[in-house]
Amino acid sequence: MRNTRTLTRAVPAALAAIALTVTLAGCGGALSDTGKSDGAAPSGSPDDRKTFRLGESSPQQGGLKKDEGGATYTVTPTKVVTGTSEDVNKSGLDKSQLKGPRVPVHVWSTLTHTGGKPMRIGAMDGDLVIRTDRGDRTKALLVMWGDVTWPNCPEPDSEKKLAKGTSEKICTTFLITRGEKPTAVELEQGFHSEPLEWPVED
Repeated sequence: MRNTRTLTRAVPAALAAIALTVTLAGCGGALSDTGKSDGAAPSGSPDDRKTFRLGESSPQQGGLKKDEGGATYTVTPTKVVTGTSEDVNKSGLDKSQLKGPRVPVHVWSTLTHTGGKPMRIGAMDGDLVIRTDRGDRTKALLVMWGDVTWPNCPEPDSEKKLAKGTSEKICTTFLITRGEKPTAVELEQGFHSEPLEWPVED
């Protein structure tokens, strides 16, 4: 199985992030250590769930990220749309940096701040991953190389901060290998826990 990371995201000073593909070692392991607590919930509790339907919120996340003041939040993926190669051609993406043909996958999510100090949007959705039918998993990698735009998927303001009780709907764009299909949105839980997942129906 291959682990790959790709995504686009907004960055400060009018610079946009574009995607590269990075091959990671291992099979089925976590892509990154998020610093979240791996403490187990009581057996049988709702927090034991690992699989959700699109539109269902994750259990509470965060709490241990020192740079975010211990803020907590939930992530709710709501919609997944696969684009076309033509979208990539028109996006402004430097295709010479890609390892083969790619198509975009747009994931709409709702981020909700649930406690602690105000938290950046970019820190609340940074652990999202797309898994494909061939076992590839793609995740964000920031590269400041100019403007990239996608139809019907505006760049989120990653530096915007949400206060407790507020939410923001955002669209995140991943790049997957052309010919593959997204099968699930995942939310990483650190090295020692399985990711949460939201299966994508055909």
